[in-house]
Amino acid sequence: MQLILKEDIENLGFKDDIVTVKNGYGRNYLIPNGKAVLATKVELKVLKENLKQKAFKEKKVIDEAKALADKISKLKIKIPSKIGSGDKLFGSVTNGHLAELISSNGIEIDKKHITLPGKNIKRLGNYEATIRVHREISFKFPFDIVAEKK
Repeated sequence: MQLILKEDIENLGFKDDIVTVKNGYGRNYLIPNGKAVLATKVELKVLKENLKQKAFKEKKVIDEAKALADKISKLKIKIPSKIGSGDKLFGSVTNGHLAELISSNGIEIDKKHITLPGKNIKRLGNYEATIRVHREISFKFPFDIVAEKK
């Protein structure tokens, strides 16, 4: 089933994306909650016209997103965490922790735009998160998880 998204949906797509989903997910969740509409010929025409009008405004937004990506990629983040035996962590590090640390450096980013390898991390080491600041702009962000000093 092809749908046009009316808002950003995590792990699916951004507003005005055309996505293919299973029938049940589309009919029972996305359409009734107003998060998407069926991709009919009429809706696709309307979407095409809207995207054409947005293209001019979009350039400015993309430039701002690139600047934000550059600012974030210059950061060096080390996440201190309590450890148990070996290099195992007490608890885990999630995208929320990373978003909080980036925000503490004065750059606001929502945790839903950060994807960690394996959803959460339970060991010390160097990792790379994927941060998506715009529909067309995503980048790899390296960070370290280090032992908390006692």
